[in-house]
Amino acid sequence: MIDGRLTPQPAKPGIITGIRTILLERGSATKAELSRSLRISFPTAGKFLDEMEARGEAVSVGYDESSGGRRAKRYRYDAGYMLGLAVFLEKDETRYILFNCLGETIEQGGADGFLDEDASRLTDLIERLRLAHPKLRSVSLGVPGAVNDGKIFLIPTYEKYRNFDLKSFVQERTGLPAVVENDMNAAVLGYIARAKPGDGCTAVYLYLGQNGPGAGIVVNGEVVRGKSFFSGEVSFVPVRDRGNFGEALSKGDADRTEAIGRLVASTASILNPHYFIFNKDEIGEAMLEPILERAAAYVPREHLPKLAASEWRGDYLAGLRSLGLGLLLSQTDG
Repeated sequence: MIDGRLTPQPAKPGIITGIRTILLERGSATKAELSRSLRISFPTAGKFLDEMEARGEAVSVGYDESSGGRRAKRYRYDAGYMLGLAVFLEKDETRYILFNCLGETIEQGGADGFLDEDASRLTDLIERLRLAHPKLRSVSLGVPGAVNDGKIFLIPTYEKYRNFDLKSFVQERTGLPAVVENDMNAAVLGYIARAKPGDGCTAVYLYLGQNGPGAGIVVNGEVVRGKSFFSGEVSFVPVRDRGNFGEALSKGDADRTEAIGRLVASTASILNPHYFIFNKDEIGEAMLEPILERAAAYVPREHLPKLAASEWRGDYLAGLRSLGLGLLLSQTDG
């Protein structure tokens, strides 16, 4: 109650998501603890938790010690009650991980790339995995293209996926909730999830890639998509007279280092990020200092970001897993 008024109760989806999140983060909780943390009434917390226990989603782990009254029953969440699938599609490879509600990998695998083929190849893979894992309840997909609410509107070379609503296609074919994300947006989210740099992180993740360069940008912990979801298309950034970054990469090693250094300097002066991350298979540790030196020729070193070389595939899948976990925990149909 606030100033004599009843505090509005969260809607059902918010309550269920909140209970799942608390149980997973803390390991266990009582009805009273959930009531206080979610600012809902004790009967409301009890009602939802009883329903979750009845369907096997929440599990009793015993009773707390008595503090003079009735002993409180403690619950944990069954992390295997629902599973999520993260899949990324690249030119020469398709990779996936199946994970539980704690983000633990249950299965992983890969196949040849099939971006040149009909998207039914993708739904065939999803259905095969769901047949083996009936608890599969969400799909998160990564693509090397610009995405607006599941529709791919800019993707090089792959005509079958251009202007294609992949999210709706997968949801209609499989009946599973899906999310579709640009590869570099997923990678930068995954890097932050794995490195845990703290709240409010600003970072840029550059991938030179098989389909031309792209970047994922996070500012204060939020992905930057831009007015037309064109953010991160760094191939078009001018880095020399009458030439852009994509063109500069086709030159020799010296020009390449110069071009990347200028890009780092540009982002430092505009965004002032904490981190600028590279795919270590493209830019290894030995290259970081030369790039930093070139960037320092344009921007004072104290304002430059920390440069890091990371495992891109792991970051990419970690970002997709993070998005998939959000879908899992927000499910309302039990």
